[in-house]
Parts: sequence; C-alpha cells; structure tokens
Amino acid sequence: MTAQEIREAFLKFFQQKQHHIISSAPIVVKNDPTLMFTNAGMNQFKDLFLGEAAIKFPRVADTQRCLRVSGKHNDLEEVGIDTYHHTMFEMLGNWSFGDYFKKDAINWSWELLTKIYKIPKEKIYVTYFEGDANEGLEKDQEAYDLWKQYVDESHILPGNKKDNFWEMGDTGPCGPCSEIHVDCRTDEEKLLIDGATLVNADHPQVIEIWNNVFMQFNRLKDGSLQSLPAKHVDTGMGFERLVRVLQQKTSNYDTDVFQPMIQFIAEKSGVKYGADEKTDIAMRVMADHIRAISFVIADGQLPSNNKAGYVIRRILRRAVRYAYTFLNFKEPFLNLLVPLLAEQFKGVFNELVSQQDFVQKVVLEEEVSFLRTLSTGIQRFEKHQAINNLVEGSFAFELSDTFGFPVDLTELMAREKGWTVDLAGYEQALQKQKDDSRAATAIDTGDWIIVNADEQSEFVGYDDLEIETEILKYRKVKAKGKEQFQIVLRTTPFYAESGGQIGDIGRLEDHSRQFWVDITDTKKENGLTVHFTDILPDNLEGKFWAVVDEDKRVLTEDNHSATHLLHAAMKQVLGKHVNQKGSLVNADYLRFDFSHFAKVTDEELAQIEVIVNQKIRQNIKLKEQRNVPYQDAIESGVTALFGEKYGDFVRMITFDDHFSKELCGGTHVKATGQIGSFKIISESAVAAGVRRIEAITADKAEQFFLDQRRELAHLKTLLNGTKDLSTAVQTLIDENTKLKKEIDKSTNERVNILKHEIVHHVRGINGINLIAKHIDLHSADAVKNLAFSLKDMIDNLFLVFTTEIDGKPGITVMLSDDLVKKGMNASNIVRELGKEIQGGGGGQPFYATAGGKNAAGLHAVLEKAENFIPRSQ
Repeated sequence: MTAQEIREAFLKFFQQKQHHIISSAPIVVKNDPTLMFTNAGMNQFKDLFLGEAAIKFPRVADTQRCLRVSGKHNDLEEVGIDTYHHTMFEMLGNWSFGDYFKKDAINWSWELLTKIYKIPKEKIYVTYFEGDANEGLEKDQEAYDLWKQYVDESHILPGNKKDNFWEMGDTGPCGPCSEIHVDCRTDEEKLLIDGATLVNADHPQVIEIWNNVFMQFNRLKDGSLQSLPAKHVDTGMGFERLVRVLQQKTSNYDTDVFQPMIQFIAEKSGVKYGADEKTDIAMRVMADHIRAISFVIADGQLPSNNKAGYVIRRILRRAVRYAYTFLNFKEPFLNLLVPLLAEQFKGVFNELVSQQDFVQKVVLEEEVSFLRTLSTGIQRFEKHQAINNLVEGSFAFELSDTFGFPVDLTELMAREKGWTVDLAGYEQALQKQKDDSRAATAIDTGDWIIVNADEQSEFVGYDDLEIETEILKYRKVKAKGKEQFQIVLRTTPFYAESGGQIGDIGRLEDHSRQFWVDITDTKKENGLTVHFTDILPDNLEGKFWAVVDEDKRVLTEDNHSATHLLHAAMKQVLGKHVNQKGSLVNADYLRFDFSHFAKVTDEELAQIEVIVNQKIRQNIKLKEQRNVPYQDAIESGVTALFGEKYGDFVRMITFDDHFSKELCGGTHVKATGQIGSFKIISESAVAAGVRRIEAITADKAEQFFLDQRRELAHLKTLLNGTKDLSTAVQTLIDENTKLKKEIDKSTNERVNILKHEIVHHVRGINGINLIAKHIDLHSADAVKNLAFSLKDMIDNLFLVFTTEIDGKPGITVMLSDDLVKKGMNASNIVRELGKEIQGGGGGQPFYATAGGKNAAGLHAVLEKAENFIPRSQ
C-alpha cells in the first residue's frame, strides 16, 4: 500500500464505524497559552475533554499534523539521527467523547491492524497499565482481559506510570493507556532475543505505532486525581511509523513519505543516499525539517527571533547547517523541496498547495539570511584564539546561539586546528539559557474553584454590552511576580482576544451596582472565555452585572471593520494574491500583515485609502450571518484565512456582497459610516513576502488631520505666512544648497592652507614623520580630507589630529601604508588615546577616529602621541 492508500484506509475504516471525519487543526496553536504548536491529535479536543464545550459529534477521526520540538515533547536532536523521530508528523486518531470506551477501542484497533492492514498477529505486542500504589490506581484488568481475546499472553505486557498512564500536562485530563508495538526484526533476530524485552526500550525495529488512551481522570494542581464526569477515548497512531511497518522498511525515511525528497536531494548534491552515515543523516534532516518549516509558515507563523517564530527559524537553520556542512550546499537549496512537498500533500493538506509560492519565497529568504550569518560565524571562529588549544564553552555557545552553529560543527572546525571544545562549559551556558527562559515564562496556575456548576459559558457580546450573569468558576494565576485571578461567567458580553482583535475590558459590578472589580483583559483558553481581574468580588455567589467598556469596544470595532475594508481594497489594487498573514486590532490603531512581494508604492497606498474611505462614506450596513455551513460559505466566495481552524458552522461578515465578505468571529460596526475616516500611517516589510500596513480610524484619524493642519499653519508662520508653501520650501532648499557650496569652497581653501602650513611642523623620530596638532576645522569630512592629503604628501607619516566640533572633542589618527606593514595600527592607537577624552572609537589599520566627552584631555592626547612610535626600526 502507498502512504496515500494507508491514510485513506484509516479514515474510511472509522467512517464506517460512524465516526465524523474532521480536518486537521492548524499546526500553530492560537488559543491555548500552554502550547505553541499542536503536538498531539487531542489538542483541538481539550475543551471537550474538560467539559468546556458542547459535543457535536460523539465519535470523530482525523489525521492531524503535529510538531514536537519544544517543551515536554522535544524530539529535535534525535531527528535524522535515528530512523523514527520527526519534527512534523501526522497523527492518525479516533476519539470517543462519552460514547464507546475500552472495548470498542481495542476491538477496532485489532480489526484495523490485522484485517485491513494485515499486519501478522505474531509481530504485535500490546501493553496495559500495571497500576500505581502511590496514586491508589489499580491495574487495568479490563484492558488486559480485552487483549487476551486476540493476543497471546506473552505479548501482553504490563507498563508503569511513565509508559502507560497518559497525561496532558501537569494538570488536566488523564488516564491509563494501552500501546501497540510492532516487532519489525528479522526471524533470525527474533530467535536470539525475545521481542517482549525490547518493547519501550528504544529499539529501532521494535516500535510503538498506536496508543489508546482511556481518559477517565482529571489531575488537579495538588497532584490528586478526580474522576471525569464522562469517560473518553483518545487514540493516536504515528502515520510515518505505520507506513514503514506496512511497506516493510527498516526506517521511516525509506518509505514513499520521504524517499521522493531524499532522492531529489541526493541527485542535486551528487551524493548517493546510503553511501555514508553523515550524509544520510543530513538528507534525513533536510527531508524531515522542510515539512515542519513549510506547514508552520503555511499556517501563519513566520520565522522570527521569539517564541514560535524562533522555534521554526531554529529548525530551518538546523537543516541548512547539515546541508552546508555535509552536502556542500553553499547556495540556498531547501526552498526547492517545497514544490515536491506541496504535490505530495495535495488533497490531504491543501493549505500548502494554495500557498506554495509564498512558502517557498519565505524559506528562500531565510536561507539567504542564514547562509550570510553562517559565513560570518566561520570568520568569527577563524579569528578566535583558543587558550591552551581549548575553545571555551561560552564561545561555542555564542556560535550556536548567535550564528546557528551546532556544537558538533564547532568541534569539527576545532579539530582541524588541533583544538578541543569545552563541552562541559557549553552545556552549562546552554542550561543557563534554558533556565532563564523557563523562569521568564513560568506561569503558576491554580485549580479551578467551582462557584456555580454549569456545563459551559455563553458569549452574547455580539448583541449586548451589559448583562446580568453569575460566576461559574475562578482560579488564581501568578506570572512574572504578579498575582491575578481568572473568572468564567455563565454568560458574558466580553469578547475574548482572538483573530487579531484584543480582548474587551470593563467591570464586573455587584447586583447593587455599588461595588465592582475591573476586568483588565479577556482571553480564550481552549474555547473558554476567561476574564482577568486583580481582585475578586467579596461575594462570589451572587448576581453580577458584566459591563463592557463601550468606548474601547466601539473604537476597536471601527478598526476591525476598517481592516476588512482594507483587505478587500488591497485585493483590488494589488491583486488577488494578497492574503492576510496577521493582524492586530485595538482601540488605537490597526495593523495588517499581508502577502506581497514588493513595496506598496505611494500611488497604490493612495488608491487603497480612496477606496476604503469611499466605502465608509457609503455607510454600508453590516450583513452578519451566524451558523452558516462552512462549505456553503466557501462556495459563496467568502475569504477564509490560512492558519485558522473553522468548524462545521461559521460566521460571515459582509460589507457589500461584491466587495468584502470574510469568515470572522470578531465584533464589527453596524454600518461603515461609524468608522468616520481611514488613514494609512505606515507601510513596511515584516519578512520575505510579507508587508505590513498600520492605519488609524475615527477619533485617531481626526486627531491626525488636526495635527497635520496645525503643523502646516506653523510652517506658514515660520515662512512669513506664505500661501505657496511648496515654492517657499524649495527656495529655502536652493538657498541652503548654495550656502553649503560656499561653505565647502571656503573649507577646502582652509584645508589647502592648513596642509601647506602643517608640512613645516613635521617631527622626525626614529625614521617616522610625526604630526601631532590641534586643528581648527568645523567639519569631520574636512578633517578627513586634510589627513588624506597629508598622507599623499609625506612618507612614513604618523598623524594625530585633535578637534572640537560642535563642542565635542575628537581624535583622528592616520598612518602611511609602510608603517601599517611594520605593525602599527591606527585603530588600536585611537582607542588608547580616546581614553584621555573619556571616549572611544576605531576604524581601519591606516585610518581611525574617536569621539569623547572630556575636551580638557585633548592636550594630553597630543603629548601621548609620541609614545606610540617604536623606539627602534
């Protein structure tokens, strides 16, 4: 079976078992503060396991793209080295939310593996939870008994809490699990060692392919377990491992999932795959990493220097390092794999197919940038002086952290020089960085304390800004030394930060309306609306008035609706390729990132502004449609954003059916006239192929125009009330140019005079012609010209000028080429002399300058100059 057939067989099997097939969630997580990336198939269902969202389908199945390179599940350093770890991987999964449990999950696992995929029964080992006395957890006898129907007892193995009790994190849903392993060794190997001893022992040919998790507990912050109100099944099967088993390969990388890319790399590098372990690893790293890089970018996360963006940049740089070091790719190559990958996932994850050109250009730009950095790092290493032939660990870490060097590359370059690397010092520096990073992002979250039991909270903020409500639950949170509380309300008008729109602020008033607490922010967490407050109300059990800050909300809506108009206008002016790549909408301004590969010209920006303001003046009424079937919405021509996870029913926001129609969960104006006016204030580059526009509306736009008018009035006053401002300014520019020419002429004449005067003040010392003199010139360029003129006139010249320009002391040092060859260095000299004026500087070996703060030290500079002349030649 091909990989494609294997995937289709899984989905078809569970569809026949009445499972609803859903699409993969984006790999980039947006509404869960505990995760950067989707690292397991169950992530998108956390709210269902926690009972915080309604269950639409009690049975679902999918293939979910996942990423494991940070946090608890970090496989990055194993990727490419072994045969079965990956950064981005597919997780085939089937779920039951309060429906079937262990019996059906185990029965169907066996049926699929042995009857559909026809894996020989004798190759399969299964595990069950052996229990844990410390936790008061009994052995999972039910799972054991169910497996006995199919598997010989010698192939049913007990597992401890580490291997067979699955937990989402330090807190949250958890339960015993039953893993399925396959022994892929040869018959001869099996005779030598019993496969049961190799399960969960990291043997490359005895691998876990599927895990059935039986969710039945909730882990509290104090470590205790409480039973969930309903029992769930959460399964995950590694697609790449499954394909390897079914295609009877000894490595995931030998399957048709990876081989097309690996063979392409081999062909272009001229290196045969399988010829050498080092080059094989490099090819595996590249073939694996391009998958993670491409899907993260397609899902809306660009490489950057922080958080999720830094993780993906790190993955990309690891791939480029291997390509550069082991396959001799000195020019960008990784981006050429994107089209192969897009073709491979056509019909599976079309997000990449739709954005192939964009993703490829972003990868190319990152490669170009990093290859430049890599070259700089190599130069830095070449200049480094090892102490006692030992490269300090701190320097090796700097090369890794700043220039992207893996420590093994630093070791390789060190060996070529007969040096070694202080690996203990490197690990110490690396650990310190990790500890600092954890401390900076550490969040101590308490358990939810229930006040009023309810299944879920309801958002009513599209229609109301003030409602009567109750507190369902609350918890205490500590982050960066600050203590806050998070509150969940039965019904809430507060919009939670999402889709670029910031969360509402406001007040939670008691029923008498005499006392209140301020709501300082509102965010989403796994579909739950969470309100932030610095203090709690005195009585949590009463009725409350939830009141949104209307002024802030209205201004935010102005900017959000203007963002939709902007997006549509840009598609008209720049082309249909323009797509949103990020946004920020608050009460003060809007920021819109979009795909476009050239600077937007002033003329184009003006056209965009005109279109948006026309739509505002037309006072187009908002057309809001809720609970529209997703497919109906797409067929109507709506704009859907890449990287968003849409449900089966969506909300459509339309301003003129023929202009702006988008899927959006945010809040909007009732008619465009409310926006008032729209003004673009900046346009800039964000990353390769991504531009950014910032704009203002309503009050802020009015203030901008008022400020501009005042500025113009002030300029006219300065120009004696002239009406023709442009002509007056041009006249000033012309006069200024004329005066500068006269000043330059005068300065050049002064330089010429000084040049001939100074020639007569040369002092010959040990064969060197010294000039040490204070110069009365008022331009740094003039001082430089004078120094270069004297260099052309005098052999063996050592020149030191002191100056005071605009009240600031300065030093200039010039050396003839002959003196530089003899070891003198202007840059070193000027740094030493600069200490006399409490300053510093540098430059080239023959010419350098310094500035400082203490003009009184200039005399000492001239006195010390002679000290730098070698006493014997």
